[in-house]
Amino acid sequence: MSDQRALLIELLRAAYAAFNAREIDAALALMTPDVVWPRAFKGGFVRGLEEVRAYWTEQWSEIDPHVEPQTFYLEEDGRILVSVHQVVRDLAGAVLASEHVGHRFTLEHGLIQAMEVCPLLSSTPKD
Repeated sequence: MSDQRALLIELLRAAYAAFNAREIDAALALMTPDVVWPRAFKGGFVRGLEEVRAYWTEQWSEIDPHVEPQTFYLEEDGRILVSVHQVVRDLAGAVLASEHVGHRFTLEHGLIQAMEVCPLLSSTPKD
C-alpha cells in the first residue's frame, strides 16, 4: 500500500471514529470548507462545515447511528469507496436498521471534499 493511500485511509478511519464518538469538531477538521455531505437521513445534500454540523446535530437528536468501516477500495478516478456496516438505533436503543452500504469519498489536499452513499455492488473488488 502506498504511503499516500495509507494516509487517506487513516484520515477516513479518524473521521468515522470522530462521527461515532459525536466529536463534531474533530470530524469537521478533516473536511474542506466547501464539503458536500449527503443528508442520508433526510434526503439531499448539505454544503459547508456549518451545514454539516447542523445536519448532524439534528440527526443525533432523533436517531443514534453508528457506522463502522469494513474495507477501503481505491477507485481508478482517485476516489475511495468504503464498505461500512451501519447500525441505526432510536434514542431508546432499539435497532431501526442494520445494513452494509457504500460510502464514496472524494478527497482534496488530504481532506474530505465530498461523500456520497451508494449501494455495494457484488463486483466490488476484495482487498
